[in-house]
Amino acid sequence: MPLCLCTFAPLHFFTSLFMNQTTHDIHICGLVQGVGFRPFIYRLANEMGMKGWVENRNDGVRIRVTCTESALRAFIEGIRNRAPEAADIYSIDHVKGNYESFDDFRIKKSENLSDDITEISPDIAVCDACLEDMKRQPHRIGYPFINCTNCGPRFTIIRDLPYDRDKTTMEPFVMCDECHAEYTSVLDRRFHAQPVACNNCGPTYELLENGKRTTDLSSIISTVCRLLENGKILTIKGMGGFFLACDATNKEAVSKLRALKKREGKPFAVMVASLDTAREFAFINPAEEKLLLSWRRPIVLLRERKKLAPDVNVGFDTIGIMLPYMPFHYLLFEKLKLKVIVLTSGNLSDEPILIDNNRTIEQLNHLTDAILIYNREIYNRTDDSVVMVVNGVERLIRRSRGYVPAPVRMNMFVDGILAAGAELVNCFCIGKGKQAFLSQHIGDLKNLETYEFYQESVDHFSRMFRFTPALVAADLHPDYLSTRFAHELKVPVTGVQHHHAHIASCMAEHGLDDQVIGIAFDGVGYGEDGHIWGGEFLICSLESYQRYTHFDYVPMPGGDRATEEPWRMAVSYLYRTFGRAFLDMDLPFLRYVSSDVLELVLAAIEKQINCPLTSSAGRLFDAVSALTGLCTVSGFHAEAPMRLEAAADEKTKACYEVVMDKTIHFEPMIEAIVRDLTRGILPSIISAKFHNTIIDSALETVTRMRSDTGIRKVALSGGSFQNRYLSSRLEDHLQQKGFQVYSNHRVPANDGGIALGQLAVAAKRYT
Repeated sequence: MPLCLCTFAPLHFFTSLFMNQTTHDIHICGLVQGVGFRPFIYRLANEMGMKGWVENRNDGVRIRVTCTESALRAFIEGIRNRAPEAADIYSIDHVKGNYESFDDFRIKKSENLSDDITEISPDIAVCDACLEDMKRQPHRIGYPFINCTNCGPRFTIIRDLPYDRDKTTMEPFVMCDECHAEYTSVLDRRFHAQPVACNNCGPTYELLENGKRTTDLSSIISTVCRLLENGKILTIKGMGGFFLACDATNKEAVSKLRALKKREGKPFAVMVASLDTAREFAFINPAEEKLLLSWRRPIVLLRERKKLAPDVNVGFDTIGIMLPYMPFHYLLFEKLKLKVIVLTSGNLSDEPILIDNNRTIEQLNHLTDAILIYNREIYNRTDDSVVMVVNGVERLIRRSRGYVPAPVRMNMFVDGILAAGAELVNCFCIGKGKQAFLSQHIGDLKNLETYEFYQESVDHFSRMFRFTPALVAADLHPDYLSTRFAHELKVPVTGVQHHHAHIASCMAEHGLDDQVIGIAFDGVGYGEDGHIWGGEFLICSLESYQRYTHFDYVPMPGGDRATEEPWRMAVSYLYRTFGRAFLDMDLPFLRYVSSDVLELVLAAIEKQINCPLTSSAGRLFDAVSALTGLCTVSGFHAEAPMRLEAAADEKTKACYEVVMDKTIHFEPMIEAIVRDLTRGILPSIISAKFHNTIIDSALETVTRMRSDTGIRKVALSGGSFQNRYLSSRLEDHLQQKGFQVYSNHRVPANDGGIALGQLAVAAKRYT
């Protein structure tokens, strides 16, 4: 008699056989932790009748389900199409596993199984649902740290992976029963929201004013409103550091703040109460509106519509505006009679933004009228990010809060490579698998405090991302602190030329791995011939480059001092063009230069004393800005080019002549500018003609390069491409000429993005 299969076969054999169900392991990589991803998966799975589990691991989110093939396809499609707004899914892989039967779908405890890592969420602006809860939930009425799985602090509070409460600075705050119930309820919006808290168990604010300490939030807000409305300056602890605030319409308050910051002319950013208020003070297009309202909440550079206090942006026609992003900001604007406040980083001079309560009190208590602190630690400091829109596309200028530490995905392995970055507006970058993790904005590595912040941040990233450097990429400049740091690590170091790294950053961002024509325009970069480069036309691959041509060298009188006193570059170009005869031309800008100092500069040029040669586009912009009288002495980095751009008459189409030889000579242009000045032509016209000249020169040069090489791809990078007039028109003209044009969007075109290029070059050379 034949055996009866039902006597021996387990029941799930028949379930699997007749229902065509299979067990599948799903692995999701990307920004999937700290954004409410597991609760989303749980709700989706229950909605679709899936059985199995989901868990966080170092390397992403893992899901195991038993279902039919059609159900699996629908489930994965639902994950892609309905994921939380802040999530960024890079890949969803699935494989069949051994059959396993499940009774339900559940969320498993996070596991830390390897040195692989998943992405860490940037900090996310408070969501609309939490703002509603702040008005109606009894235990969170007016709670200034309200958050959920869709919003709140992330990167600034995380110490280690995986992202769980005990690895954040929320660890000291023990959840009350009500918060714990929400935290453990899989259908609640605060399920495993690591910063979850309420008025009964979470962080609290404290206001220090004239030796008095106030802890009642209602009293704190009333006092802060009174002080701001009366022209006082406050220190306020934000998400990633302390900020200084005052009434943006009060001339005396803003002037006092400018003096306190020792910040002569650099524009201040402002926070406005609403989008309607932003429209009152600035022109806003749809792309800019989207950025203002995004969960990243950056400062967006906008065209000014209505003036604030004069010292807010000191003669510029643009204004940096951001909307509220912390619950406290909303609570403040509900009571505040002002609609716009200055909110600038809480630091003195060029030091990093302050994050420690005690140190901030020590440094600023006698300088500001009150200090607002809270008792949760900031572990990773971040400034506000700064963006602008050019040709309808977002361009990052400062990449920090809201963007870091989201990676740039590479098309090559970069594992184990540390890119040390440059000296100015420094960011470093680490490679993990095929992901490049850029640090937050560090600043200029010119003082001990910023260098300590740099070292501290490298240490934090190394620990969080399970990273040990095997190779370091560094700038060729031997005196950069970042370069010295690289050599002190006792691992192999590869030097990457500054402008090669700029172009490589653009290539890496766009996934390019062939030859491109690179236009690198910036201020300072150490060249392989020992001179200062910065007006460069390169034929680039990731691995190497060839210098095709460049702006002709001119002396840079006084070295770095010429960046602070642009008139020196004007004198250098005038001397190159006219010799000493320019002294008889009665050029207005020279009236503000001492004759003795001027003679010393000329003698230095003639005797080649402390006059390094430079091909820098930035120094040429300096020269023309000074020559036209727009900026002879800079109060902040790149002020002269910024004022030159701001002055340009956009209706002017004319340009000047240059000489295109082995290098690009600007003597004919300088002669023509002097003629225009003597004829009384307005600086706005001269500025536009100058910009048009640079654009036409670039177009002619790359057209020759295409003819010689057949290359049709052009990559633009370097700090000068933060100039809207230059970048927007050059991109348009290049595209009209049939070029494929690539610019930095996700990382800054300035030196803040250079580490990505260093990383890509090193990876290509050694992997």
